[in-house]
Parts: sequence; C-alpha cells; structure tokens
Amino acid sequence: MPRAAEPLPPPPGALDPSQAPQDPAQPPQDPAQAPPAAPSPSPSAARSAGRGGLAIAGAKVSFIVFGFVQQLILPRLLGTDGYGAVSVVLAGVSVVNNVIVATGIQGVSRAVSSVAEADVAAAFRRTLALHAVLAIVVSAGFALLAGAIADFSEAPHVAGPLRLVAAVVLLYGLYAPLVGALNGQRRFLAQAGFDITYGALRTASIAAGALLFLRAGQSGVLGAIAGFVTAAAIILPLAAFKTGLGRPGSAGPSIRAHVAFLLPLAVSQTFLNLLLQTDFFLLRRFLGQATAGLALGARAADDLIGVYRGAQLFAFLPYQLLLSVTFILFPMLARAHAEGDRAAVRRYTMTGVRLSFLLTGLLCAPISGLAPHVLRFAFPVEIWSRGGDTLRVLSLGMGAFAVLGVASAALTSLHRERIAAALTAATVLLVATGCSIAVPRAPFGPDMLVSSAVATSLALATAAIVGGALLHRAAGGFVPALTALRVGAALLAAMAVGAQLPWLGKIAVLGEAILVALVYLALLVVTREVGRDDLASLKQAFGRGARRA
Repeated sequence: MPRAAEPLPPPPGALDPSQAPQDPAQPPQDPAQAPPAAPSPSPSAARSAGRGGLAIAGAKVSFIVFGFVQQLILPRLLGTDGYGAVSVVLAGVSVVNNVIVATGIQGVSRAVSSVAEADVAAAFRRTLALHAVLAIVVSAGFALLAGAIADFSEAPHVAGPLRLVAAVVLLYGLYAPLVGALNGQRRFLAQAGFDITYGALRTASIAAGALLFLRAGQSGVLGAIAGFVTAAAIILPLAAFKTGLGRPGSAGPSIRAHVAFLLPLAVSQTFLNLLLQTDFFLLRRFLGQATAGLALGARAADDLIGVYRGAQLFAFLPYQLLLSVTFILFPMLARAHAEGDRAAVRRYTMTGVRLSFLLTGLLCAPISGLAPHVLRFAFPVEIWSRGGDTLRVLSLGMGAFAVLGVASAALTSLHRERIAAALTAATVLLVATGCSIAVPRAPFGPDMLVSSAVATSLALATAAIVGGALLHRAAGGFVPALTALRVGAALLAAMAVGAQLPWLGKIAVLGEAILVALVYLALLVVTREVGRDDLASLKQAFGRGARRA
C-alpha cells in the first residue's frame, strides 16, 4: 500500500537544506490512475506522526535561530564591508540552492511515498541517480557563471568565493534527495535531527572558517565560504549513512514523469527566490557603479550593502513567520475546493487572509516603529546608525510580501497555480523596474538604501493588492475593506508610538517591542476589529474544521 508523506514548511528564503513542502501546485491525480487510498492511521501511528510534526517544527525554529546567530556573528568577524561581500555570495547561491533543495526533497519524497514498501529502495535509487546528474550539471553551470554574477553585481572580487560555493550546490543537490527519502518514509525524527545538526554545524563552520582565514592573513570572506562548504561536506555522508543509497530496480516514476513533476516546481521556486533577492542584487550593482564613478573602491559598496542586509534580516521576519498560516489553513482550502464547497472556500479564504493581516501588523509595528533600536540590539554601530530608516520602510514592504505569499498560496490551493506563478514573475519585474528607476537617482550613501526599500515596498504592496483582487475573484472573498483600514490605522499609530521611544539598552528594547505590540492590539480592540468572536472563529477554523479537512 503506498504511503503519504507529510507536507513540510519551505525554507524561508534562507539556505535551509531540508525543509520544503510537498508541491501544492500539482493538479489532482486522475482517480483512475491514482493508487488506492491509505487506510486511516492507527492511534500509535497518529501519535508518531504528531511527534514527528513537532520535531520538524522545532527543527525549523532551530534552523532559523542558527541562521540568525550566523548573521549576527559575521559583521563582528568580517566588518560591515566583509559582511556585505559574503552576503552577495550567499544571496547568489541561495537562489540556486533553494530551487535544487525544493525539487530534491519534494521529488524524492513523492517518489518513495507513492510506491509499495517493497519498492521504496528501488524508487529511491532511481530518483537519486537523476538528482545526482542534475546536481553536477547545475553546480558546474553555477561555477561557470560565477564571474558573470560577480560582474553584474559590480563586485568582481567575489568571483572566487562564488566559484567555491558552487561546491555547496553539488553537495546540497546530493543531500536534498536523502532528506526527501526520509520525508517520504515518514522518518521525521531523523529528518529533524539532521536539520538541527546541520544548522549548528553550518553556523559554527562558517564562523570558524572566517576566523581561521583572517588569522592566517587571508580573506575572511573566502574563509566563511570554505566553512560553508565544509559543513555541507560533513552532513552529506552522515545522511547517506542513515538512508543508504537504495538498490537497483525499475520502481518509481519514469525519468520523463519525474522531470515533468520537477520542472514547474523549479520554475515557480526560481521566481520566488529571485523575488527574495532582486532588490539586493540591483542595489549592489548600483552601489558598485556609484563607487566606481566616485573612485571610492569596492569596500564602500560592500559596506553599504552590508547595512542593507542587516535591515533585511529583520524585515523578512513577518514573511517567515506568516508561512505557518498557509500550512495550517490552506490544506483545508484545497479540500473544500475539491469538494465543491464554495461557502467553505470563501470562509477559509477570508479567515486566513484576515488572520494574516492581523499578524502582519502585529509583527511590523514593533519592527518598523523601533527600527533603529532593533538594529542596535543586534548589530554594531556601523549598521544600526545607518540602517534604521531603511528597516522602517522595508519591514512594511515585507509585510505586504507576507500577505502576497498568503494570497499566492491560496490561489495555488484553488488550482490557480499558473496565475500565482505569473503574479510572482510580474512582481520580480515590478521590483526590478522600481529599483532601477529610483536607486541610481539617489545620492550615494544611506539614501540609496532607503530608495531601494521604498521602491521594493511599493512594488510588493501593489502586487499584494493585485493578488488580493485575483484571490477575491477565485474564492469569492479576500479581506473586508474595513478590516484593512483598521489594521492600517492601528499599525501606523503603533509605529508612531514606537518611533518616539528612546534607547534604554538592549534588554529594554524587548519591553518596548511588547509595548508597541500592545498598543497595536489595543487599537484593534477599541475599533472592534478584534473581539470575542475571533476566538470562536479560530477554534472553528483550526479545530473541528481542521480535523474534518
């Protein structure tokens, strides 16, 4: 009897090599060709799946924490300019890595979970071989294009680290299928263990590599990337030892069928990851052109792009945290759509989007209102003294991005995956156009960072509005206009309060963030946007309704 793998959350734009969902964009299988449904799980199996789900959730949190710590360490080891240079390298490879990880995990998980138990090893070997070939080809291509990527970014000095990090593409391309096999076999505790182990190993290796190279009088940027490669090289054989390499056989999807599954997933993931990095790469390009014209040297551009990356670290938090809304709510939306229940589709859509609005405001209010203090809490003076205005604007843009992500996930759940992909691609173009117009016209310095944040935020807000209109057309609802107005007013008022709060020390920032969040919530209560009915709605959406779905 085939076994169904559990969906897992995708990487939050970071280099997370093992957390990706089953692809919700695939159309439902023809019932005549579908395997027989698996029986309802036994109580012990349900408990095991619950423990596995908790382990995966904990591993995701740990991976985010490790990545956050890594970002805090690097500016102190490399300086702001070195942090900027290594960020260019990591941003460049993340676009490729996240695509190859998503396709590797989802593809192999699907393959091994759709065959009988006796055929799992053969299906695993068959798909692993294909992904190994893809990993070699993509890694070689990235190494060949490293110089072009560096030149586009007006950062030729990072061409060497970019070529070195191509080894990570190869290693991730081999590692992701192993994790996919664990996922497809429902070995969630083992998968979570690798997540946690690798997160810690990668952070420690990058920091150690940078430190060792600096002490040897070499490039700390190159050392950090060497540490990254080392961590990936260590985790790969450990995972292979755990999963094995399968056995020869013809079970599983054909190469043609497997590629047909991977291709649309790869395209959608490419657009998403380009969207996450478009403003960063264009800003680095325009900073490089400006420094060349002013004869300031590459370090001046790296220094400012390091400030921007620091702001991005906190601005991305709403998007990362709101992914949980899609994992909880929109599987129910997909089921209601499949059953033809238009009323449930509308109800689930409006519940999820409204919740995303409320949570986005709750997250953005303290980050934007306390922007300079937030950066000062985490980064050295070179970053917080110049990045506060950028974070204040960019956090709002990323809030719009979070809403856009929820709308796109809902469209995908309603089998409007082509519309969702087209919307993402159009947003990439919109961000690129806005940054290309605004950033070069700004004076060199922090003004260029703010211009990039403004252009990006306006583009994302526009895309979120369009996404809302498309979702309203598909589902019959989006978010009440009065809710949007109340949330917007409460957000602006809470931000204004936060902007007036003085710096009282790092510990006090946490209290000030709570205060700003409470102001936001209080205003929602006063305006009657949040009330007693919300608890009942959440219970219905995530309790009995979720169990029925």
